[in-house]
Amino acid sequence: MKVLPFKIPKPDFDALVFQVDKDILFFDKLHQHKEIQLSLIVEGEGTLIVGDTINYYKKGDVLIIGSHIPHVFKSDLNTTQNSHMLTLFFTKTAFGSHFFNLEELKELNPFFKRSKQGFKITSHKKMVSSLFEHLHEASKLQRFMILLEILQLASKSSYTSLSSFIYDKKYTAIEGKRMRDVFEYTMNNFNKDITLTLISGVANMTKNAFCKYFKKRTNKTYITFLNELRIEHSCKLLLTNKDLSILEIAELTGFHNISNFNRQFKAIKKMSPSTFKTLKR
Repeated sequence: MKVLPFKIPKPDFDALVFQVDKDILFFDKLHQHKEIQLSLIVEGEGTLIVGDTINYYKKGDVLIIGSHIPHVFKSDLNTTQNSHMLTLFFTKTAFGSHFFNLEELKELNPFFKRSKQGFKITSHKKMVSSLFEHLHEASKLQRFMILLEILQLASKSSYTSLSSFIYDKKYTAIEGKRMRDVFEYTMNNFNKDITLTLISGVANMTKNAFCKYFKKRTNKTYITFLNELRIEHSCKLLLTNKDLSILEIAELTGFHNISNFNRQFKAIKKMSPSTFKTLKR
C-alpha cells in the first residue's frame, strides 16, 4: 500500500465506498486520499494527527477528514485490545460534478466547508451512530440515502475542528515518506529526548533545511509540535492515572523539568496541570 498518496480500493463504478476496519490497530501510516472520510469509532482509542494538529479519538467519536488532508491514527494498545471503525468514503464530485450544488442540497454546504480542516461531531452523535449501524445490511441505494442523512446531521451539528492549518498542496511520494517517518518517530519516542539534530536525521535533511521544511508544511515549528504531542499525552495520564503525581506525568511524557512542563501545559491548555486535573475529573 502506498503511504502518500493512499488510494482507497473500490470497484470502478462505485461512487460511495463503505469500509469496515476491525483489527488490533488501525492503519498507522501518515497518508492522504482524495476521498472525504466519514468515520464512526466503534471500539478503540488513541492519537489522531490531522494536518498540523494532535487529537485523541475514542469509542463513539464521529470524525470527518477532508480530501487530501494528511492524517494518521495511532491506536493506544495500553488501553484497548480492539480497534473497530466504520467509514464512508466519497468525493464531492462522486455523484456528478454539480450534484452537491443543487439548490435542494445547499443546506449541506457547512459539511463541505468544515471538512476542509476536518472536524468531529459533538452533537447528534447517537443519531449518526445509528445510521452507521444500518450500513452493514443496506443496499447501495440505501447507503447513498444514509450518506445524505448523515451529511444533513453533520451540517447542523455542533463540532470541533480537527486541524487549524492545512497545507494546500498534495504531498509527493518522497515528501510523504519523509513526513511519515518524522511523525512516526515522534509518536513512538515523544517521551525521550528528541533533538532537532536527531529528527532532521530521521528526515534525512540538514537541521536548518528540516526546520524550514516542517514549518512550511505544518505552520508550526517541530518543537511546538513535539510539545503539543507531549502535553496531549500528559492530559490523558492526568485523567486516567490518578495515582501518578504531576511530576511523574511530566517525566513520563518527556519533560524532565517540572517548570518547563507547567509552562508548556499552561501555554497550550490555558490552565495549570493541577487545575486541568480538577476540572476534568
